[in-house]
Amino acid sequence: MRVLIIGASRGIGLETSRQMQEAGHTVRALSRSPIEHERSHPNFEQVRGDALNSQDINAALRGVDAVISSLGINLTALFQPVHLFSDATRILLAAMTGHGIKRLICVTGFGAGDSHERIGCLQRIPFNILFGRAYADKSQQEQLIKESSLDWTIVRPGVLTNGRRTGRYKILNEPFQWRNGIISRANVADFIVRQIDDPTFVHQAPVVIQ
Repeated sequence: MRVLIIGASRGIGLETSRQMQEAGHTVRALSRSPIEHERSHPNFEQVRGDALNSQDINAALRGVDAVISSLGINLTALFQPVHLFSDATRILLAAMTGHGIKRLICVTGFGAGDSHERIGCLQRIPFNILFGRAYADKSQQEQLIKESSLDWTIVRPGVLTNGRRTGRYKILNEPFQWRNGIISRANVADFIVRQIDDPTFVHQAPVVIQ
């Protein structure tokens, strides 16, 4: 498949790009900055652009079969008003509908949407102080996706690490199971790659931890 990854320059997006290529898929990466070390791979194509620019998004969507959104913000932005996730998602959903592309996998995090209720009492105050603005916007992002007509999967990883890919992790799909934990970015990417042509978690928002 030809897959567009938004947010492929670092973190989960970058790791997903690598694993998608290893699995034989063709990756188109939308990024504002060059991804130098990926350029030589035959299954990789980078397009320069901004997730908040509808023209860039529409151009990047041409000819793709599925989309992975893995946007992130830096630590400084956590203490400012956050609108990136919801604004970019509005643009993406409209563009995907226009192009007739149905499959969307979006990375948010444990604590977004209805999983926020499962944060422990002792963790909730520091979580809200540090991540509250970002996760309020991620919650809005999730709601927009759930209200769409797309074949979506929302992936909610726990606390991210730089550990290796093991292929062993827990997929907590029922609300009573949801809890925080750690998981490597490589294992989150492993889960995402498996969802590209697997309908098991379509219209689901599992928490993924190790």
